[in-house]
Amino acid sequence: MGIFFPRIPDAGRPERPLFSITGAAVAHVGLIALIAVVAPPDALKNALNPMAVRLVEILPELPKPKPAETPKPKPKKNLPPPPPQLLASTTPSNTPLAFSVPPQPPTPAPAAPINLAPAPVAITAARFDADYLDNPKPVYPHASRRLGEQGKVLLRVHVSAAGLAEKVEVKTGSGYARLDQSAHDAVSRWRFVPARRGDQAVAAWVQVPITFQLDS
Repeated sequence: MGIFFPRIPDAGRPERPLFSITGAAVAHVGLIALIAVVAPPDALKNALNPMAVRLVEILPELPKPKPAETPKPKPKKNLPPPPPQLLASTTPSNTPLAFSVPPQPPTPAPAAPINLAPAPVAITAARFDADYLDNPKPVYPHASRRLGEQGKVLLRVHVSAAGLAEKVEVKTGSGYARLDQSAHDAVSRWRFVPARRGDQAVAAWVQVPITFQLDS
């Protein structure tokens, strides 16, 4: 089956005979019929299936990134070298030390202080009870006898180097003024054996007890 169009003369090319076109069309139809007979139905069906075409967009090639520039190291200033450090070794070493400590001399015992002062001389106390002194006894007041006053008076007497009572004080009274005054008056007239520092007589204090007691 074919469609025939009227031949249009072409001024620029030579005319082709009509039988050549018809022969070509018949040849194509025969080839298709042969393929339909020889080829299996599945293969023919797959051959006649429409072909899917996918358009892939080709992106333009991007420029490659430039590698980052490594910063150039700054020139170091001329600093003084650090002082050497001594590192303590943690491993024992059999090498002897380069120094040794000599043995210390014994510390001398402190010398005893030299006492340039002379030894004190013992002082002998003054005495009032020597027999050769003949010191009179105090007078017992008549009023005190009548009233029964009695007691003990303790006097403190400063004896000079000549053995005289320079000062008499009542240290402990008897409780009665008449008895205290009688004892004070009597001892003020007494003579004493003066105190001595070695062979030298010196002034010193001495205590003199006087007891007033009525006869029973």
